[in-house]
Order: sequence, then structure tokens, then C-alpha cells
Amino acid sequence: MALSHDDLWPRAGAWPRIDDTNGDGAERDGPERDGADGWDAVLLGVPTHLTSLSPTGAHATPAAIRDALRRYSPTLLGPPPVDLNAVLRIADGGDVADPDGAEGEASVRSAVAAARERADLVIALGGDNSLTYGVAQGAAAQGLITIDAHFDLRDGASNGSPVRRLIDGGLDGRRVVQLGIADFANSVAYARRAADLGITVITMDDVRRRGAADVVAEAREIAGAGGGGIHLDIDVDVCDRSVAPGCPASVPGGLAAWELRALVREAAADPRLHSADIAEVDATADAPDGRTVRLAALCVLELLAGLAARRSAS
Repeated sequence: MALSHDDLWPRAGAWPRIDDTNGDGAERDGPERDGADGWDAVLLGVPTHLTSLSPTGAHATPAAIRDALRRYSPTLLGPPPVDLNAVLRIADGGDVADPDGAEGEASVRSAVAAARERADLVIALGGDNSLTYGVAQGAAAQGLITIDAHFDLRDGASNGSPVRRLIDGGLDGRRVVQLGIADFANSVAYARRAADLGITVITMDDVRRRGAADVVAEAREIAGAGGGGIHLDIDVDVCDRSVAPGCPASVPGGLAAWELRALVREAAADPRLHSADIAEVDATADAPDGRTVRLAALCVLELLAGLAARRSAS
């Protein structure tokens, strides 16, 4: 569907490619950026899907998120109102081709590391949750925060195993915090595995009871302890099935859309957070109104809003 045009109502998305070092040519407010390009944020499509435990068309989602971004304004109302396009330099790094399997994961690591050299924040558009493994490693993250209904501690290599694989690869389990872990979506065995690995688990009920600011403050302190960057894994299936029908594992009673958005913005405001992924949205299975993909696009904008908050505080 064609979108209307209004010179006084700019749209998000359609950001320049990362190799366009001049961006859109607009003057930017805020501090100078280090490096030849000085991008604040780079989007990178990582369309993993081949090892999903349930059938998925998640490989179609990065393109769908890019399209959905055009439905939104880049404006934060404040006060004062802020145009994210005016205060942040945002680029699109394209997609990683064939990101599944050992060779694909190596390509993901290389692409994320290259993007991270040129930008403060790399936003990976999944793809199923297996992308978290390669993205977090490519960003050299030392801490991990997941917003997810599931532990992702399964054996093997799939969208159910990225947290275990990262810990097996050297990530300290004591610097992993999992927000939104849900009843009736996990097992006793994996709950015990999380405890044995030293993972901090904040259940969905606790997230609701304590609120985004409180639980994210704890998560940031734990994941950021000891230095190094933090990676944020945003598994949209943490949300209620009414707002995330395009997530195969979403269930009734999950988080509301506004709760997920609040958690994402709070986490992204931490200057140690240099990478994030948005996972488990199957654009081919979404509702006709595209509500799941649109929520994923809003998560991109919430990440950028958190990044803008860092800039205003510096």
C-alpha cells in the first residue's frame, strides 16, 4: 500500500547504506563521532531460519521490518520533541547471506564485527533466535540480557540453544540476565541448568510486578559487571499472542506490546550496550494487519530512542 507524503511528517527507515559515508548530507546535532564514518547505529539483516525447532519463515522478516519502519515517524515527543533522524546517524548494512550453519555463523560474526567498528550500536534483524549466538560473538559482548519467555539452553544448535552455546563459548553465565521467563513455557531441567550456570532469571511475573526501570537496572548492573559490552536479545515471542501472532512460540498471557517496548528502551539507554537482535518473528505467518512485524519495527525505534538518551546525557 502506498504511503502518503507530508514534508512536515518525516518517516523512519530508508536510511542510507553503511558505505555511504556522507549519510544523507544533513547536519547533525550532538557530539562528534569517532571514526571515518561515525555512524551511531547500523541495521543488519540476519535471516536465520534453517535450524528452527518449529517451521518458520523468519528469513523474510528483515525486509518486512524495513518496510514497516516506513509507517512510523522518527519523532520522540519529549518534551521537547526530538527527530531521531536529526540527532543520530543511522545506516543500513544490508543482509548477511546464508547465515545458518557453521559457515553462516562465521559470516555473521565477521559482518557484526565490521559494523561494530563503524557504529556504536549494531541492530540485527532476525531471523530466528539462533542469530543471537553469532551476533553476540561478533560484537565481542561480555554480558547478555535476554527479553524472552524461554531459557534457550537446549543442547545442540538451534533457535533453542543460543544462550547455552554462548556460555559454552566462554561467556560468563554470571553475566547473563534473562527477563520474562514464563511459566508453562520451560522445563524443570532447564531451570536447574540456568541456576547451575549462574544465570539471573527474572520471571514474567516479576517483570510485571517490578516494572521495566527496576528490572532493567538490575540486569544492566549484572550484565555490565567487569567491563566490556552488553548484548541485548529481544525475542518478540515474550509478548502475548494477541500482539505477536507471527511468533510461533508466543502464548496467551505474555507481555503487552508497551511492556516490551519499555524494557527495550531502558536497556538501550546503557552506554555499554553495543549490540542487539530482534528475533523469532515470522513475517509470513503474521496477522493480516502485520502487527507482529510492526511491533518488531517499533523495537528498532525504541533501541534508537535509548541510544538518543545516551547522547543527550553525555
